[in-house]
Amino acid sequence: MQDIVNTEQAQAWNGSEGVHWARNQDRWNAVNEGFDEPLLDAAGITGDHRTLDLGCGSGQTTRRAALRAPRGRALGLDLSGPMLAEARARAAREGVANVSFTQGDAQAYPFEAGAFDAAISRYGVMFFADPVAAFGNVAKALRPGGSLAFVCPADAALNEWVAAVASLRDLLPVGDFGQPGLPGMFSLADPDRIRDVLTRAGLTGIAIKQVEAYGVWGRGAEDAARFLLGTGPGRHLLDQADQPAQARVLRTLTDHLRDHEAADGTVRLRSTSWLVTAERPADPSDGR
Repeated sequence: MQDIVNTEQAQAWNGSEGVHWARNQDRWNAVNEGFDEPLLDAAGITGDHRTLDLGCGSGQTTRRAALRAPRGRALGLDLSGPMLAEARARAAREGVANVSFTQGDAQAYPFEAGAFDAAISRYGVMFFADPVAAFGNVAKALRPGGSLAFVCPADAALNEWVAAVASLRDLLPVGDFGQPGLPGMFSLADPDRIRDVLTRAGLTGIAIKQVEAYGVWGRGAEDAARFLLGTGPGRHLLDQADQPAQARVLRTLTDHLRDHEAADGTVRLRSTSWLVTAERPADPSDGR
């Protein structure tokens, strides 16, 4: 890969974290796909639109964007080679021909100016080393008047999976997990920060709407607990405990998740996010 500035993220997503997400793409889609339709609706993708999917992962939102614009095309961009391999394979199996995927860093990728009508992202824009530079680069890739729409986590307290992790505070060094503004998943949890970043990146018409969806985390409480502990943050925390403590962690998390088992045995947790929309000014010299 060339033009990579988020080197730590690139290392993680081409290592164990990327492999985990690629192997579990269907499980992660079950967790997050409740936001797909609101995201694509907000982006207004249709007809011959050219769509850029930022942090596309294994490509579900990219493929769905492509299907909404049968005379257009969709490009998925991600740092993760393992996830992009899955994205290409799934697109081929599903016969989605107007989609392609490339490996790169949205903060520095040499996009063709004005090449896209819309840019979208489902949980792919929170980890930029310099978010102003990254969104500025994306803005240049949009045609004048082109739209940006993305989903990012809102207040951690409104996300039930965070409460599940917090239930382990007496057993693991959970620390400041979920605090807004800190680097990581909740870096854009503060709406004022979102507005500041996007404004400084040259985008206008910024709107922020709270949306929520229930995701399926597992078949039964123990399965969901093992899945949560198998994520990057979960593994990081669990590695700091000895074997007896790890067993207590699994029991404690399983007990917490039993309260979220549905009648069909699935564990469903509410995720609350910001659905953010903005646009590149119609006049390229306006606000840039």
